Amino acid sequence: MSASDSPSGPATPSLSAADEALLRESLKRCSPATLDAALTYRRTGDVAAIPTVVLGIIERFVDPEHRPRLKTGATDLRVIEDLGVDSLTMLEVVMLVEESLKVSIKNEELRDLRTIADINAFIEARVSGKAVPTPLKHYPPEAVLEMMPMQPPFLFIQEASVGSAAATGRYQVAGTEFFLQGHFKNNPVLPASIMLEALGQLAVLFLLRGGVAELEHPVDPAAVFFTSCEGVRCQRVVKPGETLLLSVRPKRIKAPLATFEGTVKVGDEKAAFAEEITLTFGYVGQVPAASAAVPAV
Repeated sequence: MSASDSPSGPATPSLSAADEALLRESLKRCSPATLDAALTYRRTGDVAAIPTVVLGIIERFVDPEHRPRLKTGATDLRVIEDLGVDSLTMLEVVMLVEESLKVSIKNEELRDLRTIADINAFIEARVSGKAVPTPLKHYPPEAVLEMMPMQPPFLFIQEASVGSAAATGRYQVAGTEFFLQGHFKNNPVLPASIMLEALGQLAVLFLLRGGVAELEHPVDPAAVFFTSCEGVRCQRVVKPGETLLLSVRPKRIKAPLATFEGTVKVGDEKAAFAEEITLTFGYVGQVPAASAAVPAV
């Protein structure tokens, strides 16, 4: 990995015959589409080719059993957790990406690149000479438990990643949850209300994480309450053993109200969507403005 301490400036298209031969040799075990995209980028500087190069290089290193997931084009796949890439193989991926695209990724930056989307966004910013976007901060299960006012058996986030403009989370339906015992007889199905609850809880975590200009002070975990939910659509049944992929993004935040849009997926299939989930919140040391609201989610 490059030891450079400064980001690269905007990429200058350049590809000599010798460089092309080296590139072809480096990517000979990748798909033809990967090589074509790399050649396009090196000749023209077209950043639209970068995701194809990144995806093709990752595909080269992952086990065959994981390659069908890459074919879906999903960019929220976690390279290590979802695709089975270990830390040393991840270094090989990054080194080949650096060589192919002539970009530098420092070791400390690599730690924050968890998903395919993270890698694409980082490289596109770096080669364009733009500020690299701040990556989402990851919260493992123990950190989620420590931060959240909800606790098992009514906590429906097992891990999460939170940034200034969005949050994502996961929850695997074990099949032993108390509410599945009667929902339904001999046919356990996750209630739609639980999917909405999980989205609401992720929105709570976003508020508790802070770091956005609209939040003037730390939010009190004991002062977040559900207000309303609008535009809800459920599109898929969720069964035990499946994993909810949760995402929320803030639409409006103005104390004491925060409104989010939320989506639940299972794999690449959308399971539920809420146009607006609104919470009321109070700051630490302050009395919530809507003390009569229903306790949050």
